[in-house]
Amino acid sequence: MTLHETLDRRPTDPALSGIIKLAVLAVGGQGGGVLTGWIEDLARANGYAAQATSVAGVAQRTGATVYYVEMAPHRPGDPVPVFSLMPAAGDVDIMVTAEMMEAGRAILRGFVTPDRTTLITSTHRALAVSEKMVPGDGIAPSDEVRAAAEVAARRFIAADFDALAIRSGSVISASLFGALAGAGVLPFPREAFEAAILASGKGVEGSLRAFGAAFDMAAEPSPDVPALAPDPAMPTPITGPATLVAEWDRLAARTEALPPPVAELARPGLQKVVDFQDLAYGAEYLDRLAGVQARDSDAMGWMLTREAAKHVANAMAYDDIIRVADLKTRAARFARIGREMRVKDGNLLYLTEFFHPRAAEILGMFPARLGARMEADPKWVARLTRWFDRGRRLRTDRLPAFVLLHILGSLKSWRRRTLRHAQEQAHLARWMEMALAQAGRNYDLAVELIRCRRLIKGYSDTHARGQSKFDRVTGASLRIAGRPDAADWCRRLREAALKDEEGRALDGAIRTIESFA
Repeated sequence: MTLHETLDRRPTDPALSGIIKLAVLAVGGQGGGVLTGWIEDLARANGYAAQATSVAGVAQRTGATVYYVEMAPHRPGDPVPVFSLMPAAGDVDIMVTAEMMEAGRAILRGFVTPDRTTLITSTHRALAVSEKMVPGDGIAPSDEVRAAAEVAARRFIAADFDALAIRSGSVISASLFGALAGAGVLPFPREAFEAAILASGKGVEGSLRAFGAAFDMAAEPSPDVPALAPDPAMPTPITGPATLVAEWDRLAARTEALPPPVAELARPGLQKVVDFQDLAYGAEYLDRLAGVQARDSDAMGWMLTREAAKHVANAMAYDDIIRVADLKTRAARFARIGREMRVKDGNLLYLTEFFHPRAAEILGMFPARLGARMEADPKWVARLTRWFDRGRRLRTDRLPAFVLLHILGSLKSWRRRTLRHAQEQAHLARWMEMALAQAGRNYDLAVELIRCRRLIKGYSDTHARGQSKFDRVTGASLRIAGRPDAADWCRRLREAALKDEEGRALDGAIRTIESFA
């Protein structure tokens, strides 16, 4: 007996003996409408009356669209049932959510109840705007949702159906449809589900592959289905002129000579700074690490040097116009976008880049001395603001915009002469001097001051806000450097600075320090 024949013979849930009530929560691009259409077609093709409705959520991932399907057995000639237009709390038999936090929303709204609801969800995350806005790690923990679902639902089926669909060359709607079939909660055989996909006539082969894989996963669920790991990336071989490859090998050998905890982060750090500028810049990076290592020791686990290996690399590879333009015109980026958008031969891909340069970004490209004089002149700043400080859209799928950005991205040899580079180097030197000055007095505080570089990221207004928070956190930390808990307070200040963009949490933490400093 096949698996689907076994499922067909299972007793139907008494709660589904009359009207079956099914809801789907999905955000834009997850195929909620396609999934709902398949479910509606499936029901009607198998002797059921069905009605599907939807209520759109808010744009930019602040709310999901609620799709709702009601179905009931119906013989030709019988009166057509009157169905509801929206799900009601405590009155949903099957809840399908296309993302883990949407499962949490369904529970909070009362759509999932332990007496009747089967909850099917994908465990992957599509981050909400509120999560992305947090300067630090604002991702809400999925474990809490999973724990709540196991209590709230009559039956809970969870797996990374998004990764499964991608590996099958399809989209998540197909894998969720397969999970719905494999769960056996609808009174239809597997062939009826597959027929609904075939009838759609679009992307059938990939959809059937994703459907089949999800069907098997839902039919035999494990207590804790792990997310599918991404395919491991193959290391990029180093190629180029023999003299440059030989110089790279010498730098790589220097990283291997570092203590193992440091070398683990120094290898990618070296790659980052060399990619940002050149091999000489990579040598400067290793020289800076050597200076930190001289103030460190094996007895401390080389923690200071290890943290420097990460954060010095990020500080040296700052985001300027040259860097942004270079990244946006790389062939690998166009290839990645093509894969993510599933561009096929014969398709046209339109790609628009959004820029909003401030006067500071323009002045940062000037020679250091000239740029500094112009930056100190309010008239020049106002003039550049009037000329450049507005949003721009550049179509890099067209030659003029692509060539413009490609030329800007090729100005690495000019970067060392610019005002922005001089400013970044000066800030880097002050930061390292400040942290290393504490290494002999309070090693833990020195480590935390190195970690504060995490506050500075991005470019334009984002970079300015981060640098302001960095200055405030380090300044407040140094005020209490003599206290035994100074390192802990530095960590608290940094975490407070990462909680919100405006810095309200940081304001409160600094006021606390001021009360006893």
